[in-house]
Amino acid sequence: MKIFDEQVISLVSNALAEDIKGSDITTDAIASKCNPQIECEIITKEDGVLCGLNIFSLVFALLSKNNFEINYFAEEGKKITKFQKIISIKAKSDVILYGERTALNFLQFLSGIATMSNLAVNELSGLKTKVLDSRKTLPGLRVIQKYAVNIGGADNHRFNLSSGILIKDNHIKLAGGIKQALEMMRSYNAGFNQKIEIEVSSVEEAAEALEGQADIIMLDNMSIAEMQRAVKIIGKNAITEASGNITIKNLRKIAEETKVDYISMGSLTNTVKPLDFSLNFI
Repeated sequence: MKIFDEQVISLVSNALAEDIKGSDITTDAIASKCNPQIECEIITKEDGVLCGLNIFSLVFALLSKNNFEINYFAEEGKKITKFQKIISIKAKSDVILYGERTALNFLQFLSGIATMSNLAVNELSGLKTKVLDSRKTLPGLRVIQKYAVNIGGADNHRFNLSSGILIKDNHIKLAGGIKQALEMMRSYNAGFNQKIEIEVSSVEEAAEALEGQADIIMLDNMSIAEMQRAVKIIGKNAITEASGNITIKNLRKIAEETKVDYISMGSLTNTVKPLDFSLNFI
């Protein structure tokens, strides 16, 4: 995550400001006369894939101005099991209590995404089809959500609107048709070495996109039978991607029966259950 350090520091700082609002009334009252150095441990309460250690640490680094000690007993991206000790941390009691919820929120949220992504990747074990995420992320959190997807073993689709070309249904309507949209994009994009992806919703539209020389054809919300026909027509002349209403339950069936190159899943980031952890004083 080093390339995103500035963004992540800002994100964590804002999260702390949101929670603390200048003070912690309860902690300040109890720790005002006594603020000992304490040790605590973080335990996972369910199986999953660990993600977010660096952000967890950053919370306490910012609060204590790096006056803390932290040890890890599990590695980023590795599988963890229920009741496993993950982290121990020593710091002033007010630092721990100020940062506990924010640190755990990040750790739980990112580990949930990594766990879901890993589950999706494992579902496609032995197949050529790869799993992609989407831009269906929470506002302001995309950089860490897509990081967690990678930690879980899945791949990222375009990061933002400027990092890749994807002609969607409303672009097609605005342009007046699939071929017109492809022609406009290719003319506008002349001289740039970027693949042009277009979204289609029928076998006929897939054939038209192929005639228009699209590099990637997204088969959106199509039945397995329709996707089978579309992939057969497209052959190796374009990259194929399935999208829309794809879950862990139907992921492998779609990949096996359609032979698409990629499957994109918004559910990797927008419907994920956080992994449960607890922080306990020793």
